[in-house]
Parts: sequence; structure tokens; C-alpha cells
Amino acid sequence: MPRLVHDRITWLTYAQLGVWGFFLYGFGPVVPLLRDEQGTTAAVAGLHSTAIAVGSLIGGFLFAPLAGRLGRGATSWLGLAGVAAGVAALCALRPLPATLTAVVVIAGFGMLLLGGVNATLSGHHGPAAPAAISEANAACAGMGLLAPLVVGLAVGAGAGWRPALAAEVGLIALVAVAAAAFRVRLPRGGRIDAEPGHRPGPLPRAYWVAWLLMAVTGSIEVCLSLWAALVLRTSAGMSAGAASAALAAIVGGMFLGRLVGGRIALRVPPIPLLLVALTISLAGFAVFWSASAPAPAVAGLLVLGIGNSLHYPLAVSIALAAAGEQADRAAGYSSYSMAVGFGIAPVALGWVADGVGAHAAFLLLPGFIAAAVALVVLLRRERFAPLPV
Repeated sequence: MPRLVHDRITWLTYAQLGVWGFFLYGFGPVVPLLRDEQGTTAAVAGLHSTAIAVGSLIGGFLFAPLAGRLGRGATSWLGLAGVAAGVAALCALRPLPATLTAVVVIAGFGMLLLGGVNATLSGHHGPAAPAAISEANAACAGMGLLAPLVVGLAVGAGAGWRPALAAEVGLIALVAVAAAAFRVRLPRGGRIDAEPGHRPGPLPRAYWVAWLLMAVTGSIEVCLSLWAALVLRTSAGMSAGAASAALAAIVGGMFLGRLVGGRIALRVPPIPLLLVALTISLAGFAVFWSASAPAPAVAGLLVLGIGNSLHYPLAVSIALAAAGEQADRAAGYSSYSMAVGFGIAPVALGWVADGVGAHAAFLLLPGFIAAAVALVVLLRRERFAPLPV
């Protein structure tokens, strides 16, 4: 059985992904508030998700060459610095074009951070990488657990969402100071496909199946993050502040699922574990969607979070393992899958919600879960088939 060693490099990457989680999960409940503030429709407000997709494409395109030139560690720090600058701009600006631009910047630099963390943990931990990546995402969800609560409390107190989201800048500075104080240096990493004259071959089929799986499961997560609060307001009778805070149930479930899942991933192969996780997600959705009162709706979100918790860590671990020596290139391309999920699904859901209401529109999610199950079944075949050299 692989053994996961928690050294200083591991803890630092966990902290880096944790502060990214504060923004990622804090921004979801902010979108409906931006919609109210800017006086837009649900579909127009969903363009902020498209902005995340655009930024993800840019960041994914830039990650591999930057990691080859600067190293994975420096690229991660560059990503965090850019996220801090983008969040400061988002909190300072109000017009729709300005907030969309700020979100593009945040997402682009965020993908540099995410690629650096995933590639670092994959190279640093080898066979134990699925457990390490799961725990890193537990840290992401753990910090993200605070964000909806902070946003909800700030809105309920009349301060608005901006002071809550601005805390991201301070958290990034705190991680940088701690890294300097403890003299933790992230490994540069290596990319054979970055060597002069080397022409990388095609990534194997198993990688691309895992890539599609990341796009589909990412669609589930982002739709919940951006629009679940609206369902809680319209179908479960919750106030705007309470609905925003209630999204912490999703992140709380993800935190618990990833924390425990990291241990389970050392013993259980990724593919059967993914099927179990998708089944739990479907059960949680059924409870959430059928609820007409706050308590069962929030309970359903908690179960959904537990199910969703392992989708991304397991899929990206399989993808990077399948990529072999092209891990940096594969990590960059994985951002494109997030762009597909963030750019298409929430806008489609918002467009449907404008016509039939958010509650009915959420029936898109079981379709995403069914597609994910089909991809996992295909991945079972492709993962263990002979791969191209």
C-alpha cells in the first residue's frame, strides 16, 4: 500500500490550494448578489462563469511553458500573486465589464496555481498522489467552507460581499509570509517535453477520457456553486443571506469527503471509488431538489458535497498518471476541461432558469451525473488498455 508522507512541501501546497478555495467557493454565492446589484438576468450574471472559463483557457495555455521556464514552484507563486491582484480589482470595481474582466484575471492566474499544485503533488508523491491531491482539495474545501459563511454574515450585517471576498488578499499574504518564515521551497519540477528539440507525442486516450470526466463533473460543481443559492431562495423559502451561507453545506460535505477519501484512496482503486461518489451525488441531489423547506434542502446539499468531493481529485490523478512524463502539459490541458464546465453548463442552466425557473432547470444535473458514470465505465476500459508510447 502506498504511504503518504506529509513534509513541508506537502503542507505548503495544501495551504496554497486552501486560499484558492476561499475565493472559488466564496465567489459562487456572490454571483446572485452581483445579479441583484447590477440588475441583470440570470443568464447575464452567468457570464461571470464564462469569464472563469476564458481565464481558465488562458491559464491552461500558459502553464506548461511557464512551468518549463520558471519551474512549478515559481509558477504557483505567480498564480497566487495574480489571484490577489484580481480579487482586489473585483472588490474595487462595480460595472459588469469590469467585474467580468477581473474574474478572467483571477481564473487565469488561479489555473497557474492549480496546475503547479497538481503537478508538484503528482511528481512529489508518486503512487500516493491520489491521496495527496484529495487531501489538498480537502484543504481547498476546508477554507472554502468559511467563505460562504463569511459572505452570508457580511451581507446579513449590511456590509455587502466585498469586505468578505477581500479577505482573500490577506490570506495569500499570510501563506507567503509563512513559507518565507519556515524557508519552504517548492521543487522546480522537470518536463521532458520542454527539452530543446523534443517533440511530445500525443497524450493517451485514458487522459482524454479523464479530461472529459473532469469537464462533466466540474459542470455539476459549478452549477451548484453558482445557482443553488437561488433555488434555496425560491423553493426552500430562505433569505438571500441565509441561502448564501447555506452553500457552506456543500463545501462542508466536500471537506469531509476529501479528508476521509484521501485515506480510502490509499486502499481502493480510483475507478470504483468514483462510481460510489457519483451514486452519493445522485442521492444528495434527489433530497435537495425535492425539498420544500430549508432543513432537508441543506441536508441534501451536504450529501451532494460528500459525493462531489472525490470527482475532481480522482479524475485529475488518473489523468496525470496516464500522461506520464508529460505531466505539466497534461496539468495545463486539464484547465481546459474546467473551462468547458464553467463556460457552458452554468450559462445553459441560467438560460433555462430564465424560462422555466431555477428549480426545474436543475434537472440538468442528473444528466451530468449519468454522463459522468458512462465516462467512468469507459475509463475502466481505456485506463488498463495498452497506451500509445
